[in-house]
Amino acid sequence: MTEEVAEKTLIKGRVVAVQGPVVDVKFETVEQMPDMHETIEVTTFDKKLITLLVAEHLEGNIARCVSLASTLNLQRNAVATASGHTLQIPVGDELFGRIVNVMGKPIDGGGPIECEQVSPIHKDTSKVEMSMGGLTGAKAEVVETGIKIVDLLFPVVRGSKTGIIGGAGCGKTVLIMELIHNIVEEHDGACVFAGIGERIREGNELYYEFEQAGILGKIMMAFGQMDEPPGARFNVILTGITLAEYLQSTGREVLLFMDNVFRFVQAGAEISTLLGRTPSETGYQPTLSSEVGDVHERIKGSVSAFEAVYVPADDTTDPAVVAIFSYLDAVMVLSRERTQLGLYPGIDCLTSSCSNLNASIVGQRHFDLSQEVLRIFTKYDELRRIVAVIGIDELSKADRVLYERARKMQNFLTQPMFVAESFTGRSGQYVKVGNTLDSVEKIVDGRMDDRPEEEFYMIGAIE
Repeated sequence: MTEEVAEKTLIKGRVVAVQGPVVDVKFETVEQMPDMHETIEVTTFDKKLITLLVAEHLEGNIARCVSLASTLNLQRNAVATASGHTLQIPVGDELFGRIVNVMGKPIDGGGPIECEQVSPIHKDTSKVEMSMGGLTGAKAEVVETGIKIVDLLFPVVRGSKTGIIGGAGCGKTVLIMELIHNIVEEHDGACVFAGIGERIREGNELYYEFEQAGILGKIMMAFGQMDEPPGARFNVILTGITLAEYLQSTGREVLLFMDNVFRFVQAGAEISTLLGRTPSETGYQPTLSSEVGDVHERIKGSVSAFEAVYVPADDTTDPAVVAIFSYLDAVMVLSRERTQLGLYPGIDCLTSSCSNLNASIVGQRHFDLSQEVLRIFTKYDELRRIVAVIGIDELSKADRVLYERARKMQNFLTQPMFVAESFTGRSGQYVKVGNTLDSVEKIVDGRMDDRPEEEFYMIGAIE
């Protein structure tokens, strides 16, 4: 096998066309054609090495490739060398506290990463094994996040997939960062953060915040940011999942954070257009469902995934968002209306859902309290419209009591966050699940009816 690969690495082709990030490479014979997802290396005239991934086979022994870096200064007839293998990245504990790009190369200025082990990022999802006790038949284990609204209504179960859905500026990244901070601080787990097509500034801030909090040594980071070609943004999600699979194989509790999965779909649509594929009616790539499915099928076993999903124009019926929805165990929808009212985190409890909110998973008391909270919020939503027209004084006594309790509950489910201390001026709070349930019970039972609603805003547990 090694002789075959060695022989294959010597196979050279020539660049015949460059159209932005899409490069066509011609080989002499059909036998020399590289396989799908195989890497091809080519050098620009200013001596920069570019890695290409084979995306399609065309007539005339031409491999159409997608570049993982800028193709500026790449000339026609440049020599392209087939590597004989798919894209492989280094994996190992040496990656903790480091930032790598889609190819596993360090981009944090901290020098080379010396790893003995490498792993391919493209794998057949049917052959990816569930190591470290996948959740089949096992009792679901709830992971405490310390965020009141999440622990109460959207409990995180080990090995589940949680989506944080919202439009621009609704606080997806802040909530993801708070989850990383709380879970990594409190639980002895390892974390992988995949930055997919997001702002470079956010990645920079994230690194220094982790360093300041002293949790950088438990986190691996893979970034393919906004300034990179679509090939890098599309494949960096697989780099992140490959790092998570390595950690899972070592028997660790693994948390995989992805910000933002919509950008992965967007990069796929760009590549699809550049490759000349006919888009679907909605303008997305025809392979949308299979691409989203392949990624989510890779996340198995003990890997708990948290995904930020940007919603274009606040439209949750967007085909890309709907395709991602179907793979999530919990969906937290961030409401622009709530964030404008200063209710952070701005999760809309009534449009969000969680399949883990089950008495057999969280316990009967927790389940009953959560259902009562949702009942109060549903009634409050109706009363709010009435109050806007006729005023609170026209409500019946029972309705007025419920309305006021709902306002207190709404304020209580806000929380000062550790990662937002510099913006809010309030020190962050970590609230244990037991304290959250006790506090919610006090409001639901009417023991807090004599306290003003302002007292419940941005606090931890009720003393």
